[in-house]
Amino acid sequence: MTGEGTLEYLEIGKALKLTSGFPFPSRNFSNENGLPLIRIRDIQNSTIETYYNGPYSESYIVKNGDILIGMDGDFHVVKWRNDSGLLNQRILKVEVSDFSRLSLGFIYYWLCPYILQINSKTAATTVKHLSIKDVQKATGFIPKIDNQQKIASILDTIDQAIEKTEALIRKYQQIKAGLMHDLFTRGLTTDGKLRPPREQAPELYQETPIGWIPKEWEYEPIASLMESLIDGPFGSNLKTEHYVTDPGVRVVRLQNIQATNYNDADKAYVSEKHANYLMRNKVVSGDILIAGLGEDRYPVGRACPYPQNLPPAINKADCFRLKCNSGEYDNYFVMLYLNTPSARTQFRRYEQGVTRPRINLSNIKKIVVPKPLLAEQKAISECLRDVALRVEQELFAKDKLQKQKSGLMYDLLTGQVPVTIHPEEIAHG
Repeated sequence: MTGEGTLEYLEIGKALKLTSGFPFPSRNFSNENGLPLIRIRDIQNSTIETYYNGPYSESYIVKNGDILIGMDGDFHVVKWRNDSGLLNQRILKVEVSDFSRLSLGFIYYWLCPYILQINSKTAATTVKHLSIKDVQKATGFIPKIDNQQKIASILDTIDQAIEKTEALIRKYQQIKAGLMHDLFTRGLTTDGKLRPPREQAPELYQETPIGWIPKEWEYEPIASLMESLIDGPFGSNLKTEHYVTDPGVRVVRLQNIQATNYNDADKAYVSEKHANYLMRNKVVSGDILIAGLGEDRYPVGRACPYPQNLPPAINKADCFRLKCNSGEYDNYFVMLYLNTPSARTQFRRYEQGVTRPRINLSNIKKIVVPKPLLAEQKAISECLRDVALRVEQELFAKDKLQKQKSGLMYDLLTGQVPVTIHPEEIAHG
């Protein structure tokens, strides 16, 4: 039984040993020689990009598993997961000075919501800055040391399950990327196997405006393959002020369109009446959605299918809806191709604008798409659907685990809700 028993009030910040990073001189930085230098931009992913070759104090050594807090921007609390390195400025290393009263494993999880709360309250005109005094002032009611250790063990177990799930996601995403390359350059034979690579069988391939593709394939612009291609309504016809709370008709916006995946977490609605006024912009399951505007790290031309399980929607401005001739093209195949490097190169050719590049309707129609026989298109689609499904399943499992962790953290860290749970009860998926 954890979460039970008497809680004790502790001046937590005073029971910690806090080491603020050192401003190591940049003249001693190197790309490969010396000790790894841990900078604030490295801590979230435990990456190493820069090395330091110069004098240093042992007190600034960071080891695998040490707790670090980024003190600028968003104040992330992390465990360092890489080789030992040097603690650079604007990073705080957290250690425990009294192990009889405080578990380092527990304090890692306790600090996460505490620092998040400070972050949300910290005002900033440009970049937020965390003060070491903010951590030194930390106080709270916490469980006794033996329960702290049990709580840390439980949360460590769920974190390990999340890490394993993330590793599977990366694995399947890499498999998917490799398959995308092979299938759109080599295709599949009638028996479902990849054609030999061009280096081994050059006679099987042809050079085209979209690169080397199998000789049996044709290629043509979107203008020739589409049944319809529609931009979103004129800006004044669909604005934020037209949105209503659910129930209503869904609106497809740029933030919903990711490369090969529809982001259903961001929802917006318009009234049934307004949707009927915009019926020309209706989107149904299986339609291809294309982003006509780039934003942040999301490029122009990224595409995804509108999901089968969602009701009809209306697409917004800069969100194109493409439907292909069903007798000659498989929608999913075309959607996948629009996310390949070959298609990206074409989109860049027609981009306009500097800060937020965009593409217009007439230029989208010029994007050239390969055309295998319909049966081969469907075989390629099915192959990639299988891998996409595995990624989706693992993403769902990760989301479930993160929600489980969030609930457990509240119950266990506060000690206010009795929880009977063992590490082996943490389920994956």
